[in-house]
Amino acid sequence: MTHASAHTPATPFPGDTATNPALAATLLRIAMGVLFLAHAGLKIFVFTPAGTAGYFASLGLPGPLAYLVIAAELLGGIALILGLYTRWVSLALVPILAGSIYVPHGAAGFFFSNEGGGWEFPAFWAIALIVQAMLGDGAFALKRART
Repeated sequence: MTHASAHTPATPFPGDTATNPALAATLLRIAMGVLFLAHAGLKIFVFTPAGTAGYFASLGLPGPLAYLVIAAELLGGIALILGLYTRWVSLALVPILAGSIYVPHGAAGFFFSNEGGGWEFPAFWAIALIVQAMLGDGAFALKRART
């Protein structure tokens, strides 16, 4: 076996998208989708939608906004996991994280370990969403964007 033949990749199947960058985009997409589902689940099953609306109102936000946030987290999380309109969904979820930076995490300082949770984690998550929008669907997406 020569050096050249040792590194020659197998011929991919037509339409094969499972390259390392595509797999990395998929891993990021699914991880963020699961995180959004976890946060929606927390608001639905632990705090309850009404309790979440009350919390939003206690922060000076409109209470009904909580229902929109829960819906965005739930539907956005599902869309990311499935790979449906990944770029648009990622960008649409950035304002959710920006809002959580502004209220309530902004007043707690930068570090998320601060009392009240700082804005470190939501900021990183918002940046990861922008990166996902730039990367695209990755592999194994149900609705791949046209390139």
